[in-house]
Amino acid sequence: MPESNPTVLIVGAGQGLSAALARRFRSSGANVAIAARSAEKLAALAAKTGARAFACDASQPAAVSKLFADVEAQIGTPEVVIYNASGRVRGPLVDLDPIEVERSLAVTAFGGFLVSQAAAQRMLPRGRGVILLTGASASVKGYAKSAPFAMGKFALRGLAQSMARELSPLGIHVAHVVIDGAIRAPGSATDLAKPDAQLEADAIAETYFQLAHQPRSAWSWEIELRPWVERF
Repeated sequence: MPESNPTVLIVGAGQGLSAALARRFRSSGANVAIAARSAEKLAALAAKTGARAFACDASQPAAVSKLFADVEAQIGTPEVVIYNASGRVRGPLVDLDPIEVERSLAVTAFGGFLVSQAAAQRMLPRGRGVILLTGASASVKGYAKSAPFAMGKFALRGLAQSMARELSPLGIHVAHVVIDGAIRAPGSATDLAKPDAQLEADAIAETYFQLAHQPRSAWSWEIELRPWVERF
């Protein structure tokens, strides 16, 4: 469980889930850093939430090291780190471009490793911290014509499970969140025939917040979130 007014770092930020996470943690008094390959694209979100925006290509070791150094220097050492970045390539297996597949895996899996490693290096000396990794339906089942996404998300889930077993006894709470369903796009109309048929970003963010604040006597390493009409 983080201390009051912690520094929260969200990597792979955008206008959907990451925006909701920034709002939720900011509302509790946390100092929030949001990171994406283009910091300029985060300007509006930063202005709305009071978060600090940083540029980072999470698949590059030097960029991740610089991100953590910059966040530490400007707002403090992260006590909660959330990894949302992922790459997605669709298409028949025989038609996939190996270079695009490699890039997808680098963002989804290798980037998750780099960010988690940098977070753990700072949390272990303090004996506390929270690392949350965002998964998907593809974390547990590979769909046709979506092999690269399943490969990356399976790897990220394996990373989370391994880290949880290694780091939990040392005071670091690691958890993987399976987002099993579509997240409603900001501003899109609600289907009145099936209310709450899509995941609401703010509802997901509330779960992340509660997960980050679980007492260590009852930690979860993985949870699944899906709307009530979603088949599984």
